[in-house]
Amino acid sequence: MEEGKEPTVITRTSQSRVLPQRLLQLLLPFLALCFTFSVVSIYTIKHYGVQSVVTTVRPTLQPFIGEAQNNLDRWIRPPADLMHSMSDQELLWRASFAPKVKKYPFTRVPKIAFMFLTKGPLPLARLWERFFKGHKGLYSIYIHSLPSYQADFPSSSVFYKRQIPSQVSEWGKMSMCDAERRLLANALLDIDNEWFVLLSESCIPLFNFTTVYNHISQSKYSFIGAFDDLGPYGRGRYDYNMLPEVNITQWRKGSQWFEINRKLALYIVEDVKFYPKFAEFCRPACYVDEHYFPTLLSIQAANSLANRSITWTDWSRGGAHPATFGQSDITEEFMKRIFEGQNCVYNDKSSSICYLFARKFAPSALEKLMLLAPKYLGY
Repeated sequence: MEEGKEPTVITRTSQSRVLPQRLLQLLLPFLALCFTFSVVSIYTIKHYGVQSVVTTVRPTLQPFIGEAQNNLDRWIRPPADLMHSMSDQELLWRASFAPKVKKYPFTRVPKIAFMFLTKGPLPLARLWERFFKGHKGLYSIYIHSLPSYQADFPSSSVFYKRQIPSQVSEWGKMSMCDAERRLLANALLDIDNEWFVLLSESCIPLFNFTTVYNHISQSKYSFIGAFDDLGPYGRGRYDYNMLPEVNITQWRKGSQWFEINRKLALYIVEDVKFYPKFAEFCRPACYVDEHYFPTLLSIQAANSLANRSITWTDWSRGGAHPATFGQSDITEEFMKRIFEGQNCVYNDKSSSICYLFARKFAPSALEKLMLLAPKYLGY
């Protein structure tokens, strides 16, 4: 049996010696091929480089880097086109941006934003055109009309392409305040706008542009009514569901037509604390456009308010709306009556200039107003 094992051992030993020799024969050509490829690659990189390949790959952040190296123009330039696709939520968020450094690192000429809240056309546009003439760069215009209305102002008009994206707004409802916030938010996108005046299509300016600009720009206060009315049309509209955000002693009432500065405008567009309460618990017969802004700003910045409007209206005829004046009403006696007997406080001193604007004027009043404006309105 032991003799029978011996040939087997010899055979296996000879096979194990042959196997490494065959592996070496296969490995040596492979190593030679790898060495040759490496030499060729090094030679190619050394003499031809890989620049043409690398330059085709660009960083994904390259556009942002380019923008960051630009000057301030893209931050301070107002939108070229007022029509945009932002939702209200996106617009209010974008408009709430405010610099923390108060000193501007560029030459800034503060402007007044004239914001027209209308149903459709501006029947008194010709009068306003005369008012604005010669004062480009000191004002900007924004128009919120019904979405279905298409303006047809000529390209030479100051109202040309000044409509903003709008939605339907109803008198006395939160949609009216939404429209006003929309106007403020769009106007805030122009960093040069420092003061914001809300107007209707039935408003007219009572003084020339220079007087209006100086009166607003030199005022220490913003002109918005915010008074505590103890009667049924004031505190009587308060709902205790407004607690704890709004106490009844903080409840205020005022005219819808206001003038505010940029700081107060930011309070309005960034508000998410008071808005839900007013939207839910101030519905007719609580007219939210008379209470939301006055209450909000009284809580946030009471010392900044003049607590009066600068838009003249006539409530002597009674009713839920002020008097409307047509062609037959516009006489020299009427114009004198608007200015007579005015006495108010301006910058903590007595003043005879209490109103800068007046309403409500029907379209039929335009021609008479154009005729009397040079003598009584100064433009």
